[in-house]
Amino acid sequence: MSHRLASLAMIFGLALTVSACNSMGSPSAGTNATEKSLYDRLGGKTAITAVVDDFVGRVAADTRINGKFANANIPRLKSMLVDQICQASGGPCTYTGRDMKSTHAGMGVSSSDFDALVGDLVATLNKFKVPEREKNELLGALGPMKGDIVEKPMASMQ
Repeated sequence: MSHRLASLAMIFGLALTVSACNSMGSPSAGTNATEKSLYDRLGGKTAITAVVDDFVGRVAADTRINGKFANANIPRLKSMLVDQICQASGGPCTYTGRDMKSTHAGMGVSSSDFDALVGDLVATLNKFKVPEREKNELLGALGPMKGDIVEKPMASMQ
């Protein structure tokens, strides 16, 4: 059970990094009111699903962090992640998961674990040729989430 929660927490941590993009993708006072949301600029739910599929596969193959996902229900994990990214980027989906701080509490996620996950995301975004603006919005939102996810600033040296 704790492995399943750990698995969900790591993926949800990534998805919530997009949450700040919701406001970035929405027009604000003084900007072009016809500008598309981040959700639309990413290609909608079909594109988000393709990115999530590749990303989860990449994480599963990453020996630095794949142990965190050993007991995960992968189809459910992907579905929740798609909904979370969809909602956070201004799409029509509804994410019903928990916040990152409570989700990751007690997991012992290290800074190295977090950085490995981000590296896997960057590789996936590059594979799908996500434009720099959208990639920067996603990655820019990731930084502030690190404090809620990481409990161990440095990985143990073993």
